[in-house]
Amino acid sequence: MPSHDVMPDIELYQPVQVEDALDLASRLAERGWLLGGGQDTYGWLKDRNKSPEAMIDLNGIEALRGIRETASGLEIGALTTLTEVATNPLIRASYSLLSDAAVKVASPQIRNVGTVGGNLVQDVRCWYYRRGLSCYRAGGNLCYADTPQGMNREHAIFGASRCVAVTPSDTAPALVALDASMVIRSTSGERVVPAADFFVGPNVDIRHTTVLQPGEILTAVRIPNTWANATFYFEKVADRNVWDFALVSIAVAMRESGGVIQDSRFVAGAVQCTPRRLEAVEAAVRGKARGEATAMTIGTLASNGAEPLTHNGYKMHLVDNLAKRALLA
Repeated sequence: MPSHDVMPDIELYQPVQVEDALDLASRLAERGWLLGGGQDTYGWLKDRNKSPEAMIDLNGIEALRGIRETASGLEIGALTTLTEVATNPLIRASYSLLSDAAVKVASPQIRNVGTVGGNLVQDVRCWYYRRGLSCYRAGGNLCYADTPQGMNREHAIFGASRCVAVTPSDTAPALVALDASMVIRSTSGERVVPAADFFVGPNVDIRHTTVLQPGEILTAVRIPNTWANATFYFEKVADRNVWDFALVSIAVAMRESGGVIQDSRFVAGAVQCTPRRLEAVEAAVRGKARGEATAMTIGTLASNGAEPLTHNGYKMHLVDNLAKRALLA
């Protein structure tokens, strides 16, 4: 019986040009595994729950790193580390919602290695799935978390469709709130997908959490200047302040004029498999001043439509209160 304490045999490719990586990704398709920071990768491989034949190490491709100011906003290379995103002067000055989210990811050591691209495309954290059980997401015919005996305290209260896992990304809600776009390349060319459409739920694709197809690589994130210098709020509630994944998070961007909210984006994380935009809350606060009076008017709009599982009803109260706290901060 093979030991789970050693890595399996895998072919390693280390391209230094984007075009070479795209050729490899196209040729290997689902047999290959794209490696960025590797913080999520090695656990999958060590536990034998993923078995790629080859690894495409992207770390030698300098073109996929860095933060660049553009005429319409910012472009962030997918291999840019989370520490760079959290500390970059351009992001902190005009798009601090993203830097506030990035600094909440895991621990300093992980942020020094982990990449923004990896944080966005990481797989769900449901322990039934990660233990190798044959759940719906793994090709089986049961969701172990969505059973009377299932441990589902961290799972979804919205958007369940066979699978009740949630998005684990801290930066994803911030980028959806900022109306960012994802730059995806393949040997066939480039396509740019709005962040809100980049993430997909189990009703769309039970096996994947993004629109990335075999042979495609997320190469960059583009942030338009739409929300530059807006009023931002990010909060993440977790069991521990360091390393832990969110129980619920919220990313908010508000454009104000004369003390009145003209437009806003309220996006919740860890409540469904994709970042959840709270459009009812956005409509309720439009044309109103930030403060306690407005916070009270939104009531339970953030949690409206939730279908909690056995152990995660508390998330309804959390998402409601986080939406209000954004208006009071």
